Amino acid sequence: MITAVVYSESGGTYKTTMTANLAVALHRMGLKTLVLDLDPQEGNLTSLFEAGGRRSDPDADNLVKHILDMPDGSFDDLVETTAEGVDIVPSHDMLGDFTSNLEQKISYETGMQNMSREEYPRFELLYDLLWETEGVQEEYDAVLIDPNARAEDLLYNAIFALRTLVAPVKPAGKGNLSLDGLGELVGNMERQLDIEVGLSCVVPSGVGQTNAHQQYREQFENTPEFATPVSIGNRESLMDAMWEARGSAFKVVEERWKTFERDGEMVSEPGQRRVRDREIETLRKLYALAYFIATETFDADVDPLLDVTVDGETRRIDLRETREVTTA
Repeated sequence: MITAVVYSESGGTYKTTMTANLAVALHRMGLKTLVLDLDPQEGNLTSLFEAGGRRSDPDADNLVKHILDMPDGSFDDLVETTAEGVDIVPSHDMLGDFTSNLEQKISYETGMQNMSREEYPRFELLYDLLWETEGVQEEYDAVLIDPNARAEDLLYNAIFALRTLVAPVKPAGKGNLSLDGLGELVGNMERQLDIEVGLSCVVPSGVGQTNAHQQYREQFENTPEFATPVSIGNRESLMDAMWEARGSAFKVVEERWKTFERDGEMVSEPGQRRVRDREIETLRKLYALAYFIATETFDADVDPLLDVTVDGETRRIDLRETREVTTA
């Protein structure tokens, strides 16, 4: 099955929106897809998909309770299905206290079992929950995680559980330094977790037309160390509209969501966006990215055809072809 953590050490890389777009793309390819939101901050994947109505309720069952083996209900009851068909385990405020709660668990269990803290499998808990306890692999074809950004227990649990990274990077600084940093990041994770961590690909995101941005993109595309199947241009308007549409870039384009000023106030509505060719091209790149991860990293058999319907006109994109086919 397809398992990937979409992770970046820095902000502004479209990490959360990329996770959402990959999940929807994989679903459109015919794969049953689950995403786990491990980011406790507001404005995360849960907010984007308009899920997690009880995320601030301290008494609500949530993923942390299940990871720490203190559930208040079944795992299935945590899962919500989004309007675009992707399943999500929402974020919860308790994620912000994950390490402190974990430390309490470790102190209690090591004391009861007469074992050292160093022996405790603190990074294996999510792995055990997903694959051993819940058997998620029996129900889903793809599992993605949008993690917290800090290198701490929650992130390491995500990496240990899924073993594969998709790394969005932003065009800032010298490209070769960023490349070195990616290699160091993966190496550090492997040493910390004592496992092999695969880097499926890097995705330059927010790439503008300046010479510096284009040189940065070319450095990534030309390096033999990492795969760079696509680069995403500076599409802030499209990505920002996802938060108003409460869904993916595919939804933004197909429902033509736009934020604009009306009577001195900013409003967001469907049916207002003028869809440009470059936005269709961005959808093609996002679909191509999901296709690369599915086929090249995991050898999955998925649908290379993407139909995007805007105002009754369907544009069919075939990833096996270089051109876009438009049908009525």
